Amino acid sequence: MRNGASGVGGVTVKDAMRNPTVFRCVSLISYAMGMLPLNLLNAGTKEKARDHPLYSILHREPNNWQTAFNFRELMQRRALINGNAYALIVRSGNRVIRLVPLDPGMVEPRQRDDWSVEYRYTPKAGQTKILQPRDVLHVYADSEDGIQGTSLVKVAAQAIELARQLESAQSNFFKKGMLLGGMLSMPNALSPEAYERLKASLQEKYSGAENAGRWIVGEEGMVPHQFTSSAKDSQQLESRKLQIEEIGRVFGVPRPFLGVDDTSWGSGIDVLGQIFVRYTLNPWFSAWEQAIERSCFTDVEKEQFDVKFNAGALIRGSMKDQGEFFTKALGSGGHQPWMDYEEVRETMDLPEKEIAPNPLAQQKGNGNEPEKPS
Repeated sequence: MRNGASGVGGVTVKDAMRNPTVFRCVSLISYAMGMLPLNLLNAGTKEKARDHPLYSILHREPNNWQTAFNFRELMQRRALINGNAYALIVRSGNRVIRLVPLDPGMVEPRQRDDWSVEYRYTPKAGQTKILQPRDVLHVYADSEDGIQGTSLVKVAAQAIELARQLESAQSNFFKKGMLLGGMLSMPNALSPEAYERLKASLQEKYSGAENAGRWIVGEEGMVPHQFTSSAKDSQQLESRKLQIEEIGRVFGVPRPFLGVDDTSWGSGIDVLGQIFVRYTLNPWFSAWEQAIERSCFTDVEKEQFDVKFNAGALIRGSMKDQGEFFTKALGSGGHQPWMDYEEVRETMDLPEKEIAPNPLAQQKGNGNEPEKPS
């Protein structure tokens, strides 16, 4: 599914994205990657390299029509659905000045005889252009050949198709089936007139979801028999629930995040968030960071700078847990301090604030020490 239009197991990208589970998995991961800060850091000091031209491109404005969130969300969505996300790296000399997303269906990576890779870009109107790796930001994770990614829609195609069939079957059942509360039987055969009236009433008054649970108005000695839900109906619901889990498993999204609420949403929500970051987002963090460092940096800059996502906002615990953590980080309770006051405020996205001077220390500095009692 290089261009995302061809079907895999009868499933196209548009078909897949109509499935609520697929849409939830893709949007959940894409939104998370889009909203988290992506910073350029000095490799030695670990300080933000705000003076580097790439800093604002990654952190705020990759081009003049997208925000950093819009750019990363789109790129991540394409990486999940198509397997590959591409962006043209526009430079002025060695300086990166813009990142332009490219349609994955128009880009084809190829490996030359000397093992180097080139990207064949064919726009809708125009001739094919050969792009070098330094000109293309290529984000992908799982790969079968090492030069292009694997579509997770392709991996989940069978589960998505089965989910579509189950949904279609249930939709047709509610649309065309008769959801009766019971039936009427009689000891003798119906007269032709009664049969025709009953047949017409079944079609006109009792078919469709809006007539679910209604009873038939019978005649000529009919006896009522009430229906109950069958094991087959329950099995269909369980099958649909299983398909949600199967699709979520491919994308690495925990069940509770897909509306399959089989766990406590109390203290367990913090643990679920940590699992999501650790096992679902972390591989994508590395894919993005290393792709940027590979293609956007010069050889010298690769030794001087690092690219890092800040996932702190997603893995913070409750206010109580955060308070205990920062207390220990500052050295309370005999712990060796590993953070200072300014670092704590920065971690919590708080502005810099001067520490109020100690009044006694200020008096000593001015020679106005308080008199000692005699």
